[in-house]
Amino acid sequence: MFFIDTIDLEGLGNRSYLAGGRQTAVAVDPPRDFDRVLAVAARRGVRISHVVETHIHNDYVTGGLELARVTGAAYLVPAGAHVAFTRVPVADGDTVTVDSGLQLRAVATPGHTSHHTSYVLQEQGASVAAFTGGSLLIGTVGRPDLVEPRLTEQLARAQHASAHRLAAELPDETPVLPTHGFGSFCSSAQADGDATTIGKEKSANAALTTDVDSFVVQLIAGLDDAPAYYTHMGPANAAGPTPVDLTPPALADADEIAARLADGEWVVDLRNRVAFAEGHVAGSFNFEADGKIATYLAWLIPWGKPVTLLAESPEQLAAAQRELVRVGIDRPAAAATGTPQEWVPEGDSPASFPRSTFAGLAEHGTDDIVVLDVRRDSERVAGYLEGSVHIPLHQLHKRLGEVPAGTIWVHCAGGMRAGIAASLLDAGGRDVVAVDDGFDAAEGAGLTVVSG
Repeated sequence: MFFIDTIDLEGLGNRSYLAGGRQTAVAVDPPRDFDRVLAVAARRGVRISHVVETHIHNDYVTGGLELARVTGAAYLVPAGAHVAFTRVPVADGDTVTVDSGLQLRAVATPGHTSHHTSYVLQEQGASVAAFTGGSLLIGTVGRPDLVEPRLTEQLARAQHASAHRLAAELPDETPVLPTHGFGSFCSSAQADGDATTIGKEKSANAALTTDVDSFVVQLIAGLDDAPAYYTHMGPANAAGPTPVDLTPPALADADEIAARLADGEWVVDLRNRVAFAEGHVAGSFNFEADGKIATYLAWLIPWGKPVTLLAESPEQLAAAQRELVRVGIDRPAAAATGTPQEWVPEGDSPASFPRSTFAGLAEHGTDDIVVLDVRRDSERVAGYLEGSVHIPLHQLHKRLGEVPAGTIWVHCAGGMRAGIAASLLDAGGRDVVAVDDGFDAAEGAGLTVVSG
C-alpha cells in the first residue's frame, strides 16, 4: 500500500507532497521551511529517500536542496534546468524506486518552464497519481510567461501539448496533484475545486477541450501581472538556496523604529487592518499576518530593502517570519511586539485613519473625493465604480504622485488590499478612508458600477 500526504502552503497558494510506502518516501516540490515535511515523514515512520523538483520555481524558494542534504536523499532535478549545485538530473522516462513495488516515472511536460517535468507514481506498474507541478492544474495550467517574454507563445503551445500527453498516457481515474493553482500567481487561473483526476480534466480543462490556437490566444490574453519578486526566485533556486534561519530577530525600541523610518527603511505592521486603522506608527505599512503577506510584501517592497516587523505577539511575528523566508526575505532587520503606544517615541501618539463601507461611500457621495480602485486589471474589466481612479496595488507605491488631490476612499475586492493601500497613502501624508467591504456590495449600496 502507498500513501500520499499533502502539505498546503496557503499563504502562497501552493502544495507540496510526501508519497511513499512502508519504509521510504519521496518529497515533491518541498517549501523552504521543510520541517512540516519532516514531521509528516516522522508520523508515517518513513525515511525520505528522494526529493524531486518539477521545475525551478518562480514563486517561492525551494527547500529541496537542503532537505536532501539533511536527510541524505537523492535530489532529482530536471536535466534541462541549469543549476549550480550537484543533483541527479532527470530526463523523460527515467524511473526511480521509492519503496517496494512503488516507482516514480519522469514525464517531460514543458510549458510552465522549458524543462518542466511531471512525475507519475506507479504501484506495481499501475499509475496511481500524477504530480503535475505547474503543468496540468485543476481546470487550468501554469502560466507560460515567467521565463522570457519571447518564449511565451512557444511555451503556451507546449503547455497544450503536455496536457494532452498526460491525458493520453494516464488512466482517467488517475489523481492529478499539482503544485500551483490554489492562489499562486504561477497559475494562469485559480483552481475551481480542491481535487481532480485526468478524466475530470478531459471534460473541464481548456487545455484539453480547446484547439491549440484558440487555447494559446485565450491563455495569453488572460495573463495578469506577475509579482515582482518572481524575478529573484528562479536565480535563487538555480544557485542553491541557503538554509533558513528562523531565530527571532533583534528587538527594536520606539527610538530605533523611528530612526529606521527616518532612514527610509520599511516598518511593517502585521496586525489586522482594523487594529492598524485605529492606531499605528506614522509612516509604517500594514500587511496583515493573516493575509497573503509573503506575496504582497515581497511584491511591493524594493528588493533588499531592510524591513522591521511589528507584531501583536511573538507567535504572530514567528508565523510572518516563516512566511517571508519562503519568498527570500530571510532576516528582518529588527522587530517589536506589543501595541502602537509602545512603538512610538515618548510624547508622540499613534496615527490613525477612518474605515467605511460601500454604503458609507454612497451616503457620503463621490463628488468631492477621490475613489481609488487598487484591484488588478483583470478584476476591473468585470466592472468598476463610475469615476474611480485605477492604480493596481502592486503599482501604487511607485505611483503615489498620480493620485489626484483630495481625500481618497480606497477599495479593492474584499478589504485586505485596500488596507495595504490605505497604509501606503497614509504614510505618504494623504487623507484616506479605507473601504473595508466586498465589491459585490457596491451596486446594492446605490453606487454606479460600469461594465468593463
